[in-house]
Amino acid sequence: MNNSRIKNITKEVLSDNWYTLNKYTYDYQKDDGSWETQEREAYDRGNGAAILLYNKKKGSVVLTKQFRMPTYVNGNEDGMMVEVCAGLLDGLNPEECVKKEVEEETGYQIDKVRKVFESYMSPGSVTEILHFFVGEYEAGMKVNEGGGAADETENIEVLEMPFTTAMTMISNGEIKDSKSIMLLQYAQIHGLVESQQH
Repeated sequence: MNNSRIKNITKEVLSDNWYTLNKYTYDYQKDDGSWETQEREAYDRGNGAAILLYNKKKGSVVLTKQFRMPTYVNGNEDGMMVEVCAGLLDGLNPEECVKKEVEEETGYQIDKVRKVFESYMSPGSVTEILHFFVGEYEAGMKVNEGGGAADETENIEVLEMPFTTAMTMISNGEIKDSKSIMLLQYAQIHGLVESQQH
């Protein structure tokens, strides 16, 4: 951290019940050279990784479906979200994390993944950086049913669908998760998955 326009930073922990919510007070130098005191809250839940599993020959992708309470309280009627596979790093490097999450959530054991970009997902309030990956899967890589880690109460449904169906689900609002939209659009832009519509 090296910004000469910020000084006198103080941090107050507001909550550390699940992850950590901090309140930062600091002086910020405006464009006219004057200083003003600002306050911001930042939620620190660690960094994460997300991956789009795709099968180029079948023209298909593997997504997950699970209940997300924050979306339920903000207008998502049943609280269910269709998403790419993702998880927090929890001490692993991003590549190790996505491979572990893929096996836990989807039941596929993949050995080759490719990082395509990283992003701050909600830079106004959350510290998280998300590392984005893509990886090819095939039926022979399925080693268990998936569904999430038993101790994490995830209850994940595994969805395999045509890539074209997933793109339609973005258009009609069935997929509203930002990381999933970003990876599916990346796949579309870079031609990772062949359309099976002939």
